[in-house]
Amino acid sequence: MTTMDAALTVLLALSAFILGGCPFSVWVGQWVLNKDIRKYGDGNPGSSNVFKAGGKKWGVLALLLDIGKGVPFILIGKLIFGLGQPILYLIAFSAVLGHAYSPFLGFKGGKALAVFAGTLFGLQQWDIIVSLIILFILGFLFIGNDAWIVVLGMVASLIVLLISRADILAIIFFSCITALFIIKQFNDLRTPNHSGRLLVWIRSRKKAA
Repeated sequence: MTTMDAALTVLLALSAFILGGCPFSVWVGQWVLNKDIRKYGDGNPGSSNVFKAGGKKWGVLALLLDIGKGVPFILIGKLIFGLGQPILYLIAFSAVLGHAYSPFLGFKGGKALAVFAGTLFGLQQWDIIVSLIILFILGFLFIGNDAWIVVLGMVASLIVLLISRADILAIIFFSCITALFIIKQFNDLRTPNHSGRLLVWIRSRKKAA
């Protein structure tokens, strides 16, 4: 790697970190709703609490902004500068890290799931996207703790990735993201799990019968 390539890599990774750290959900709450969304729900500065504070319209906007900030610098690196996969994964991880430890919020941040989804779109990891959607839906139905849904879904997708294709870079990237999610949701993971939505519905139907 030349000095120019190294400088470009640092610039793009830093830019992705800064954009990833932009707390759009907090700003939507402040500028549009006149509310601090961190006082709602789980207290995180993510789009899920915009839904709770301001309803579907503003929640969807915040969600799209959080997803979108994971995309631009991956595409810039890929389409404009023709950078290889190792650097693109580094840029992607920087975007997720920025959301998790936002410089605009005193290096505190959200759980980073939405921006991670954006990086997967930017990296065009379609098989991982499909795998995660399926596993998250199953988790939603059978697992009550949202943190466990995310972490178990990530671990299961990592296993699928190991079986389906020997892409060491993707495996390293996915492992780092999984570790980050465990760190960010460690306290929630310590909360005892309860029945998922489908099991609760089945039990309610049995009681009604």
